[in-house]
Amino acid sequence: MTSASGTLVSVGLPVRNGADRIEDVVRSVLAQDHENLELVICDNASTDNTEQVCRDLRERHRRIVYHRHPVNVGVLNNYISVLGLATGTFFRWVGDDDWLAPHCISRSLAAFAADDRLVLVTHRMDYLTPEGLIRSARYNDTALGSCDPVTRFAAFLGMLNENVPLVDPVYSLIRREPALRIERRNMLREDEVFAAKLALTGPWAHVPEVLGRRNLTHATPTALARKLDVPSWQAHCATTLECREMLRALAEHHLDSEQRRAARLAVAGLYVQRQQDLVVRVGRRLARMLGEATGRRSR
Repeated sequence: MTSASGTLVSVGLPVRNGADRIEDVVRSVLAQDHENLELVICDNASTDNTEQVCRDLRERHRRIVYHRHPVNVGVLNNYISVLGLATGTFFRWVGDDDWLAPHCISRSLAAFAADDRLVLVTHRMDYLTPEGLIRSARYNDTALGSCDPVTRFAAFLGMLNENVPLVDPVYSLIRREPALRIERRNMLREDEVFAAKLALTGPWAHVPEVLGRRNLTHATPTALARKLDVPSWQAHCATTLECREMLRALAEHHLDSEQRRAARLAVAGLYVQRQQDLVVRVGRRLARMLGEATGRRSR
């Protein structure tokens, strides 16, 4: 057991055109009761007033580090950049419209201090829907804290079809060095692949307390492909590409034959579940269209 009370923590804020919302999240980060903290802002060539807002904030707060990309490097590369610029032992990404409770960092650090094995500490999160509703979910399992990488990997994959995330590993406190070593590839659902690789890396802990809030958004795969600047065809085979990338990660990880078999079965289970969900969604859409067409003919 180690003390983390004096450890430097980096919070990374990737942003593009967030001038009208960034000050609120900056205020919540700087209000943390863990004071040994740096806030690293990576501005992805914003075309609004984000640069001036960030430079003004840096002038007022010595704990802010500001970097601006001269050209748009893409969403993923901006996230990677902010991790690379950070210097803390622990790291946490935050979105430009997120909010953190004042004790978010300190509660997570306490979990790290209690268990040297951990690579990541999640916490309960509130999600604001587009309709203005607050939704949240409780994680009550312990599988993510297992010493067995495949138990953690399979447990995480089993959560991926929840409407409201039980845990949000990308927006959690992470040991920075292991996260830096993970290879990332720009693709749809890359965040899920990255989190699955973190599950293979080491045990997680969970703080069962709401310590943050994020916006819950729903976008079509095609819209996400445009946002991430990936080929539009990926929208039609996102699950296949995701599962292939997870299998590639398993091949690079040190597992015995039984572990490898169990991990591959977990990936296959994710693929089958996603395909079943797709069939259900398409069926509902076709039924709705048929109902509308029948209604028009009867008028």
